[in-house]
Amino acid sequence: MAVVVLGLNYRTVPLPVLESMTVAPSRLAKALHDLASHERLDEVVVLSTCMRTEIYAVASRFHPAMNDLRNCLSTWSGHPPEDFSDGLYSYYDEAATSHLFSVAAGVDSAVIGEGEILSQVRRAWEAARAEHATGPVLDVLFRHAVEAGKRARAETAIARGTLSLAHSAVELAAASIAGDTAADPRALAGAAGSVDSALAGRSMLVVGAGEMAGSTARAWASLPNRGLLEVVNRTPERAEALAADYDGVAVPWSELMSAVARADVVITSTGAEGLLLEASDVAAIMAKRPGRPMLVVDIAVPHDVDPGVRSLPGVTLLDMGDLKSFAEVAAADRRRELPKVARIVAEEVARYHEVAAQREVAPLVAALRARAEEIRVGELARLGNRLGSLDERQLRAVDTLTKGIVAKLLHEPTVQVKAAAGSPRQEQLTQALRYLFDLDAQ
Repeated sequence: MAVVVLGLNYRTVPLPVLESMTVAPSRLAKALHDLASHERLDEVVVLSTCMRTEIYAVASRFHPAMNDLRNCLSTWSGHPPEDFSDGLYSYYDEAATSHLFSVAAGVDSAVIGEGEILSQVRRAWEAARAEHATGPVLDVLFRHAVEAGKRARAETAIARGTLSLAHSAVELAAASIAGDTAADPRALAGAAGSVDSALAGRSMLVVGAGEMAGSTARAWASLPNRGLLEVVNRTPERAEALAADYDGVAVPWSELMSAVARADVVITSTGAEGLLLEASDVAAIMAKRPGRPMLVVDIAVPHDVDPGVRSLPGVTLLDMGDLKSFAEVAAADRRRELPKVARIVAEEVARYHEVAAQREVAPLVAALRARAEEIRVGELARLGNRLGSLDERQLRAVDTLTKGIVAKLLHEPTVQVKAAAGSPRQEQLTQALRYLFDLDAQ
C-alpha cells in the first residue's frame, strides 16, 4: 500500500478548466464516497480550493489507482480525461508526502506563504475523517503536514507580511483605483502603497460569507480610511454575523442588485455553481450611474461574474488570474525564504517517514514478542507436573528466569529491525522474521 496524489492547479491548467474541477463543499461528501467505493483506494482526502484540486489516496496498485482517480475527476467535471490529462501531476510515496508538506507550508500557493492553504489542508482532512474516508495512514500524514506547515511559518519569514488571497484582493482593488485604470496587475503592484488614500470613502460590497469572504471583510476593516462595508449572502444570518464582526451592514439576498448599484468595489466569493452577475445586469446598473466607475473583483471559483462584464464601459473586472499576477509581484521578499522552508519540509518528510516506518515495524515486533510468550507459557504448562513440587516463591523465580531469557534473545532482533525502519534493509529483516517465526500465521 502506498500514498499517492493526483491533481491539477492554477499553474498546470487554465482557470476555466480548474473551475470545472472544483469540488464545492456541498458535493464533497459524495465525492469522498465515490472515491472510497473503488476497491483499489483504501483511504482518500480531497483538497479542493480556488487554486487546486488534489486527491490523496492510499492505493494498492499505482497505475490502476491513477486511472480510478482520473476517471473521478472526469465524472465530477464533465470533461473527458484527454481534456485535462496534460495538466495532471501525480506523486507516489515520499514524493507525495513532500508535495503535501510543501502545499501546507505555502510554497506552492499563488500567494507564497499565505495562511489560508494551511486551514484548507486541515479542513480537507477533517471533512474526510467525518465521512470515514481516512484511516491510520492519511490521518498521520495530514496531522504531520499541518505540523510541518506551522513549523515553516514559525521558523522562517515566509509568512511575514504575507497577503492572503483576500488581502491581495483588497490591495489589488486599491491599486487599480489608485492607478485609475484596468492595467496589467503587474503594473498595478507599484500603486498598492496607496491603499488608504485610494479606498478612502469608497464603499465595498462583499458577496458571500465563507472563509474567503470573511478574510476580505477583515482586510477591508483593517484600513483606517475605509468606506462603507456591505455584506450579502443567501443565508441572512451568516451575512449579519459577518457584517457585525467588521462594522458593516448586512443586505438581504433579494437586494443583491441594489447593493451592487451602490458599491464602488464589489468583491465576490461564493460557492455558487452558476453566475451571480450577468453582463446585462451590470450594464443596466451602469446606465443608471454615469460617470461613476465600478471595480469588480471576482475571487470565486467557479466564477461568480460573467466575463463579459470586462467589456462594459466604466467597469473594471479582475479575477483570480489577475490576482495571481498581482500577488507574484508582492512575493519577492518571501521567495528568499523558500530555501529555508525547503530544508524544513525535507526534515519533516524524513521525520514522517521514520515515524511511519516505525509504526509499520511495531506490529511485527509485537507479533514476535507474542509468539515468544506463547511458546514460553506453553512450555511451562507442558512441564507443569515436573514443577508441581516447587513452592510459590520458586515458581515465581522460574517465571522470571524464562521471561528474562526470552527478553534477551529478542532484544537484538528487535533493536535491529527498529534501527532499519525506513531503509531498504527493513524489508529484508521483516520478511526474515515473518518467515523464521511463522508470524504471518498470527
